[in-house]
Amino acid sequence: MSTSAVEPGKRLAERFRLEDRVSESDGATLWKAIDEILARPVAVLTFAPDFPRVHEVVTAARAASRLTDPRLTQVFDAAQDDDHAYVVSEWVTGESLSDLLAAGPLDPERAAGLVAEAAEALAHAHEADLYHLCLRPAHLVWTTGNTVKVLGVAVDAALAGLTADHPAHEDAEGLGRLLYAGLTGHWPGDEDEGGLPAAPMIDGHFATPRQVTAGLPGYLDTITVRAALPESRKGHQALTTPAEVAEELSGVPRPMPISISYSSPAPSVTTGSRSEGLDTRHDNAPPPSHTVIANRPQNGGGSLLNRLLMTVVVLLVIAAVGVGAWTIGRSLGSPSEPEASGGQPSTSKPAEAEIQVVKPAKADGFDPLGDGAEKPDRAAAAIDGKPSTFWKTENYNDADLGGLKDGVGLLLDMGKPVQVSDVVATLSNASGADVELKVGDSRELGSLKTVARHKDGSGKVTLTPEQPASGQYVLIWFTRLPADDGGFHGTIYDVVVHSPGSA
Repeated sequence: MSTSAVEPGKRLAERFRLEDRVSESDGATLWKAIDEILARPVAVLTFAPDFPRVHEVVTAARAASRLTDPRLTQVFDAAQDDDHAYVVSEWVTGESLSDLLAAGPLDPERAAGLVAEAAEALAHAHEADLYHLCLRPAHLVWTTGNTVKVLGVAVDAALAGLTADHPAHEDAEGLGRLLYAGLTGHWPGDEDEGGLPAAPMIDGHFATPRQVTAGLPGYLDTITVRAALPESRKGHQALTTPAEVAEELSGVPRPMPISISYSSPAPSVTTGSRSEGLDTRHDNAPPPSHTVIANRPQNGGGSLLNRLLMTVVVLLVIAAVGVGAWTIGRSLGSPSEPEASGGQPSTSKPAEAEIQVVKPAKADGFDPLGDGAEKPDRAAAAIDGKPSTFWKTENYNDADLGGLKDGVGLLLDMGKPVQVSDVVATLSNASGADVELKVGDSRELGSLKTVARHKDGSGKVTLTPEQPASGQYVLIWFTRLPADDGGFHGTIYDVVVHSPGSA
């Protein structure tokens, strides 16, 4: 247990320098710190000498560090000895669900997409017998990198001393409550617990989402009820695991980037989790796109300005429609009109081909410089469309593949030659992966041309060829691996190949 004084400026493990005390509760203190070796911010949790659950928290953190889903915040280090105890994890920058709901309920599909991502991530954690047990709107974050993060898996429950007889059911209910919050802007529970207005009650139990917000899709109302509102199920089967919630939400569109301009030079720092840091930058930010602002009164000055702006916009739209209609009518009325005087051909550019997703016919682990295969039995998991499944390389002793070879990778057989616009690969959230994109018409390494490179990658990486590239085979080639679970691995959760059409 920790017995030494912990103050700003203290260095832990000779690399983590404590800078700002973010929060303190019941003897556990959350700091924003700097990893001096990698020059990045991290979240550090320290403990008072009398904190009773240090061992449980450190044990939970060590277990959580083995999780590889990039939507779960990564634990970097956890230690306990006679002099100190601490947990070091990823510092997340973004907006929590609480922040996103400040202007009112979200667009239904956006709320469902956020929760679907969280459900898939928690399903991955449950496969390792790790649970959350205290999901709140502050634990679900839309990051500035346009990804979903779930804060506090395993660690926050250990901090609070929470247990559950049916932990999978507890997390499924938590996901249902998050969906309820996203759809309505209310929390189906204690107001202090969720940080949102309490959901209204009807006949002694919480109103369903459609009773709170009119016009919601019926299937989202049903999913929420099945997960979180047992009194309103009326014969519907309960959703009792995150995997079941993820399956029910598998068809919803996934959240797209939000364009936000941050004008504050020093964003406020809050914590969405007792164990993990979160920068929230919303003091001067506009509401997220697709946000529904419900029953919010406007002041007089703003209303007049808004009406004037709306009038200008409407007039501009009418003018644009009129010009477009006149142009189309003129074109239809003169189909044989000469293109230009002098008979010169038109120099207008043809319309660009629509970018489309091309699904690979199959995937294979590729190790041409070794024994030929690299975990081939797991390769299909990278193209199955399920972000919770993944392909991973063999374990290596260092980032340079133990000096045994120049690289290993995942080889995609597209089934026929295709033109490649770009390839989006979702890697683990451990930084340090160097990857190359190779394309060609043969499985032979020498015939595959390197068309794009990405250094020190993590999370979602887009590999865009500098020149037009086409071929039947697409190779994502690791030349350097990130540290992972006591060794070095390359991990790919998902691959999407974009093409403007056949080669």
